[in-house]
Amino acid sequence: MNKISKKSNSGEVDASLRVPLLALFGGAAFWLVVSSVLAMIASIKFHAPDFLANCPWLTYGRVQPAADDALLYGFCIPAGLGVALWLFAQLGRAPLRGAIVPVVAAKLWHLGVLVGLTGILSGNSTGFAWLEFPRAGSIILLFAYLLLALWAMMNFAARRERALFPSHWFLVAALFWFPWIYSTANLFLVAWPVRGVVQAIIGWWFAGNLLFVWLALVGIGTAFYFLPKFSGRPLQSYYLALFAFWTLILFGTWCGIPPGAPVPAWMPVLSSFAAVLTVVPVLAVAAIAWQTLCGSTNCEPKGGPFCFIRFGLMSFVLSSLMLIAMACPRISQVTEFTWFGPAQTQLQLYGFFAMTMFGAIYYLLPRAVGFELPFPKLARLQFWLSMFGVLLFIVPLAIGGVEQGMKLNNPNIAFMDATKAMLPFLRTSTIGLLLILLGNSLFALNIFAMTFVWEKSLVKKAFTVVTAPLEKPSASASLRRDQGEVKV
Repeated sequence: MNKISKKSNSGEVDASLRVPLLALFGGAAFWLVVSSVLAMIASIKFHAPDFLANCPWLTYGRVQPAADDALLYGFCIPAGLGVALWLFAQLGRAPLRGAIVPVVAAKLWHLGVLVGLTGILSGNSTGFAWLEFPRAGSIILLFAYLLLALWAMMNFAARRERALFPSHWFLVAALFWFPWIYSTANLFLVAWPVRGVVQAIIGWWFAGNLLFVWLALVGIGTAFYFLPKFSGRPLQSYYLALFAFWTLILFGTWCGIPPGAPVPAWMPVLSSFAAVLTVVPVLAVAAIAWQTLCGSTNCEPKGGPFCFIRFGLMSFVLSSLMLIAMACPRISQVTEFTWFGPAQTQLQLYGFFAMTMFGAIYYLLPRAVGFELPFPKLARLQFWLSMFGVLLFIVPLAIGGVEQGMKLNNPNIAFMDATKAMLPFLRTSTIGLLLILLGNSLFALNIFAMTFVWEKSLVKKAFTVVTAPLEKPSASASLRRDQGEVKV
């Protein structure tokens, strides 16, 4: 009876999240494809400058930040919020109440992304990295996020299972982290901008907290839920996960200021020291994942949700080590102002976070909607396309960035020669972006097809109810009615 009640409760929880998740993931899939198209245009412009040169909306200075923001704000954050909503409900065994509010918030979020991207492409960007959206788009995003976070916390407070799991720590911290850093950065850089070098310091602080801390909190919190589920073993171990959580928050929030920044010397020194110390939570996460998966007897078809999350964790470790390397002054002398930095950022965004979200969505969305993926083979194909796309995209940029930095530091090599040396690497990375675009299109196809099938089933049910013949009253019922009328 206990297993039956748990199963029915899980079905009730999934059903309560169906519409909000479709609203969040549907828009996220759309913006993911848009970001890939914009990134392809930006990449082609480096080795074919005449490509779309007559369109001012598609110059590199507008297309590249629009591609980055479409990936981060259009896909990563709504996908992370949708997964967090589902995890809170599942871990707490509490159905989501008032689902209309998250649906409205999801629509507002996607509207804010549309307003922000339109502002960037039309030339109304703020000019601050990862904060390019104009004020109107930022206000909509912040309001939509607060609605989603409030409903997630209300669901967390109303949980029936009162025990706290490691995923809870990371996800709850992430819900509070984003509005704090986003509102602070907008307040001091857009609404009432400060002057001087403080602007750059706040910009670095915001970018470091958003790209490293927030993405890590949501991604690792998600992975810590799915690792035991896929391996069939409990998470190893509870206290090591708690240690990783606190050290990530303690050290990660100080990262972001490059060693060669023109600021008071103690700031880049403190930031570099904190970045080096982030190796502690990174190694702790790697140890937890290794101990949990080591000796697992559960086997999953290659290309399934587990493969996405496993690749995402490996990318997290690698991108974090690249971030730590760039914080070392001797290494940063070579990698600073090169393509090595964008390679690390994209590995963190796409290799780690997006791949982890793909695995989580492919697992939870069929359970929430009530039927399997329309094209499961395309989901496996997407894994291989995305994995090889990330490798072809990131590895050439990282290697080319190191070579570019060495040439820039050589006074006997002209600047143009150092720049031309990157062309073969950029062409290879464009091929990687093409594979990523194909993989993202397959993901969007699965999400849109699942939404269409669900809406079609709703229409069928409504049509069946409307066209169903009315039941004729039985003879006894009509006799009782007649007798009642006589008595009256």
